[in-house]
Amino acid sequence: MSRSRERLGLLLGFIGMCLFAGTLPATRLAVMGFDPLFLTVARVTLAGCAALAVLIITHRPLPPRALWTEICVAASCTVFGFPLLAAFAMMTVPAAHGGVVFGILPLATTACAAMFTHERPSAGFWLASAAGALIVLTFVLRRSGGASFSAGDLFLLGTVAAGAVGYTLSGRLTRLMAGWEVISWQVVIFLAPAALATFLLWPHDIARVPLACWAALAYVGMVSQYTAFFVFNAAMGMAGIARTGQIMLLQPFTIVALAAPVNGEPISLETVLFAAAVVGTVLIAQRMRVRGVR
Repeated sequence: MSRSRERLGLLLGFIGMCLFAGTLPATRLAVMGFDPLFLTVARVTLAGCAALAVLIITHRPLPPRALWTEICVAASCTVFGFPLLAAFAMMTVPAAHGGVVFGILPLATTACAAMFTHERPSAGFWLASAAGALIVLTFVLRRSGGASFSAGDLFLLGTVAAGAVGYTLSGRLTRLMAGWEVISWQVVIFLAPAALATFLLWPHDIARVPLACWAALAYVGMVSQYTAFFVFNAAMGMAGIARTGQIMLLQPFTIVALAAPVNGEPISLETVLFAAAVVGTVLIAQRMRVRGVR
């Protein structure tokens, strides 16, 4: 692998991370004008139309029948579960708050991969993961006054779970198909029901929806749900999965930074410190050995 190709891959990985990081701030902005259900199906419709055009232009054949079940299950998580739960979460909690919780997504994905593959993470990995989860739980309890989890926090945890399962299954599919093709088929198979639901849930007071909300909808539909995968998958192909994956550790900080200009949320020192603590546990966990089962 040439150094210039690797550097380009890392640059694309950073761009892809920034594109993904804009999802929570854009979602929080969008739910100010749209119902979460409408937002979810509308973003799938936008992404599905773009993916269908790409698949037609590139003359891609249908995936093998044996893969359809896994494609549908993965899509249920990445296309509907993740965005719908994120939309409900962003109705009640700040985007920066969600960024800290999202910090444990890499750990959750690795743990989920251990359930679906023959990998056996070491005891050190599980201890570091437990520490990361404890930090996140401490953060959300402090923000809720120490009483109990808010509905928004429960939705965020559900979003992390859906993302972990969806990313794991999608990762397995990329061993047999190109990454862009995996996400394309995932959104295309749900295009018809999503388009129908978009029509049925179309807001009656559509003229009153601010332009900023429309822009946010366009972002989560065309970028978060589709094109960001192109950039990040290309980055992994150039710089390697492991090195590119390390860039995602910057996502919590990027979400916090974007929440300030996009959502008008102040950047608190406590939020930054908790995000740093979560990222620290992820770094420790990633250094722990993960071995296969024979």
